[in-house]
Amino acid sequence: MAKTVLIVDDDPTQRRLMQAVVEKNGYAAAQAQSGEEALDMLAAGSPADVLLLDLKMPGMGGMKTLEELRRRGKDLPVIVLTASGSIDTVVKAMRAGAMDFLVKPASPERIAVCIGNALKLRDLQGEVVRLQKTRSGALSFGDMIADAPAMRQVVRLGQRAAKSSIPVLILGESGVGKELIAQAIHGASQRAGKPLVTVNCGALPENLAESILFGHEKGSFTGATGKHTGKFREADGGTIFLDEVGELPPDMQVKLLRALQEGEIDPVGAKRSVKVDVRIISATNRDLAGAVRNGTFREDLYYRLNVFPVELPPLRERMEDLPALVSHFIARFNAQEGTNIRGASAETMAMLKAFDWPGNVRQLENAVFRAVVLCEGDTLTPEDFPQISGLSRDVAEAAEEAPLVLEGAQGKAANPAPEADMPVRITTGEGHVRALEEVERDLIEFAIGTYSGHMSEIARRLGIGRSTLYRKVREHHLDVRGEKNAG
Repeated sequence: MAKTVLIVDDDPTQRRLMQAVVEKNGYAAAQAQSGEEALDMLAAGSPADVLLLDLKMPGMGGMKTLEELRRRGKDLPVIVLTASGSIDTVVKAMRAGAMDFLVKPASPERIAVCIGNALKLRDLQGEVVRLQKTRSGALSFGDMIADAPAMRQVVRLGQRAAKSSIPVLILGESGVGKELIAQAIHGASQRAGKPLVTVNCGALPENLAESILFGHEKGSFTGATGKHTGKFREADGGTIFLDEVGELPPDMQVKLLRALQEGEIDPVGAKRSVKVDVRIISATNRDLAGAVRNGTFREDLYYRLNVFPVELPPLRERMEDLPALVSHFIARFNAQEGTNIRGASAETMAMLKAFDWPGNVRQLENAVFRAVVLCEGDTLTPEDFPQISGLSRDVAEAAEEAPLVLEGAQGKAANPAPEADMPVRITTGEGHVRALEEVERDLIEFAIGTYSGHMSEIARRLGIGRSTLYRKVREHHLDVRGEKNAG
C-alpha cells in the first residue's frame, strides 16, 4: 500500500504541481486547500503519512495548523512550504514541530528527498516507541494490529482480563502472537510499569528448571556459587508469562501448582517459603485437555491455568489484517536495515493473501524481512518472495517480456490437443486410477495450453492462487519459457 502525502496549500496550481511530483515518486496524494480542511480530514480518519504544509494561507495559516496538530497529539511528520527562506521563519516552524522545510519553488528532486527522509525518520521513531513500550511493559491493545473480525473478540476478552488478576491461558498455533497478547494484557492492567517476565517453558533445562523459576540459595547444589532470585521473584508485583506451559516436566507442574495455590515459592536450599505477588499468564500451542486425558499434564494444574482462556485465530482466518501487518513490518525493517521500501505492489498483496501461512504472523514477518533485503527497487514484488511465488528475479524478468508457456519433461511444447471426452486421463491403460500427482501435472499442462500461458487466467480457472500455481509448476519440475508469439 502506497504511503499518502497530504498537500495543504490554498493555491490550486501549487497543489497540482506538488501532486504530480508526489505521484511520480510512487506515493498517493491527497489535497486540502486550508488548514481547517486538513485538520477535519485527519480527524475523520483520512490516511496521511506525511504533510506538505504551506505556511502562508488565509484563515488558519500553516503555523497555527502545525500547533493545532501537535495539540491534538498527531505525530505526523510535517514538511513546511514557504516562499521566504529566512532563518527566523525556519526556526519558528521547527520549534512548532516541523521536520523539514522547502522554499518555493522547490525542485522535484528536493521534494522527493524530503518526503523520503520524513518517512524514514517516522519509521525510526515508531520503532523506538515500540521498543520503549515493550521494554517498559506499557504495550497496550491500541498498539496491536487487530481490526479483523476474528481478532475483535480476542481484544474484547483481553481487555476484560486486564481489569483483574485472573489467570489467563492463551491458546493458538505457533506464530500467531500469543506473547504480544500477554504483553497487551499486562500493559492494560494495573500492573503496567511493573515487571513482565517471560519464561519459555519448552527451553528450560530439566535439571535447572526449579532454580530458574523459583531461585536458589548459595551452596544449595554443586555450582551454586551465589544466591539466585528466580523468575517468580523477578516478577513480584508484576506478571509472569509462561510460554509453552504444556512443555513443563511433571515434577515442575507440581511445584507450579503450589505457587499458584498458595502464592508462595520454595527456592532450592531455602529454609522457608517466600511470598510472591504475581499475575499468571500462560500460553500453549498444544491441546492441554488432550494432554490431561493421556496423563502428561496434571488435571488440577490445567484447571488452575485455564480460568480465562483466550484463543487466537491463525493468520489465514484474519486476512483483513494482512495489509496492515505487511506495512508494519516494512516500516520496522526499514528502520532496522536503513532501507526505504515504500510498500508492496497490488500483485504482491494478492499473492500474499492467497497464501495459507502455516507459520502464521511469525512466518509473514520473516518473509517480509527477507523481501526487504532482496528488494532491488522501492516496492516489494512477487520475485522478492521466491519461496511463496516460486519466481526468481530472472524468471520474473522473462515473464515481463511475454506470457508464459511450459514445456514438459520431454521438451515438447505443453500445448496438447484435447481429446474428445477426456483431455486429461484419470486412469492407466490397465484401468487403474492414476496417481493424483500425475493427474494434477497433466491438468496444469492442459490448462496452460488451453489459455495460452496466461498464468492469471489459468490460476482463476483452476481455482487456486497464482502463488500456488507457481509453486506447483516448480514441484512438478516444469521448465518456464517465454514465447513472444504466445497469444
